[in-house]
Amino acid sequence: MRWSVNIGTIAGTAVRVHVTFLLFLAWIFAASYASGGANAAWSSLWFMLLLFACVLAHEFGHIFTARGFGVATPDVTLLPIGGVARLERIPEAPREEFLIAVAGPAVNVVIAFALIVFAGANLRAGSLAAVDNASISIVDRLAAVNLFLVAFNMIPAFPMDGGRVLRALLANRLGFVRATEIAASIGQGFAFVLGFIGLLFNPILIFIAIFVYLAVASEAQVVALRAMSRGVPVGAAMMTQFATLTPEAHVDEAVQTLLRTSQSEFPVVDAAGKPVGLLVRADLIRALKQLGPDARVAEAMSMELPSVSHRHHLEDAFRILQQKAAPAVAITDANGKLVGLVTAETIGEMLMVRDAMPEGSRFGPWSRPAGA
Repeated sequence: MRWSVNIGTIAGTAVRVHVTFLLFLAWIFAASYASGGANAAWSSLWFMLLLFACVLAHEFGHIFTARGFGVATPDVTLLPIGGVARLERIPEAPREEFLIAVAGPAVNVVIAFALIVFAGANLRAGSLAAVDNASISIVDRLAAVNLFLVAFNMIPAFPMDGGRVLRALLANRLGFVRATEIAASIGQGFAFVLGFIGLLFNPILIFIAIFVYLAVASEAQVVALRAMSRGVPVGAAMMTQFATLTPEAHVDEAVQTLLRTSQSEFPVVDAAGKPVGLLVRADLIRALKQLGPDARVAEAMSMELPSVSHRHHLEDAFRILQQKAAPAVAITDANGKLVGLVTAETIGEMLMVRDAMPEGSRFGPWSRPAGA
């Protein structure tokens, strides 16, 4: 995630902190200092750090369960509104998604239980309403907040854990794509309600509502793209007209190519036409600043270019785009020579074409059933 800093690794998963999270902690400290002095400021900061440690434990509940089903988990990012664990793929088996979704809240239940049994936490009615009240012990507030996290995350609105549980249950009867559409609609409705409440009571809820709405839209699109790509030959969606560069080319030549085309990613190929790397626009501009126009493309390119055979299906290329977080996938012929490119933009354009088709019509490998 952009604007985030890696602070370490836990069990092979990178833990990242978003810049806004650091600003949020600074704001909590300053506000507490202004209202109650240094002791109140440090107490509030300590409580928030413990709270987000519980949030991190919640996310690792998802992570370890996902790993049990073979789903890789590259990183988790802490934001002011909680944590986001990145899974390399969305589990489509309803049972897998159900167990992964409930694993996070289950961790919070265990934490609250441990605080009550071993630390003597007292769940008084006012503990949650007064989480910023230093007169109530941190243990009491933490126990209450963990139970609140369980209740909030189990709201049946996507992308909350409860929304994923709902999708898993619906998928058993309706299929994964239709279940996603229903869960996404409920999630977007929840975002509108949350935003309206924020207008009346707390502006912070407006930002949470925007995040929820965008997250719902993003995942719904990913599911639609993946469903559309199934069974489609990769050659039906790959770009075949694009500029390439060689490792020996100078950066100034790459700049001229950038200006002459609308590309932002340039495959780098060897003398035999086989892909050896990828030069993206950001790396090109950085190399121009730091190394100068006479530097070689080989010095500027910073990533490998994943590839699939032209005999594969589009869903294979799309899966690689997701798992590798790559800007493009190379399509190669039987000799390993580059013959096409697949990017997220090209797949998105195919989705727009499909959605624009009249119901019951067919264009190339895509069709739009009546009622879709």
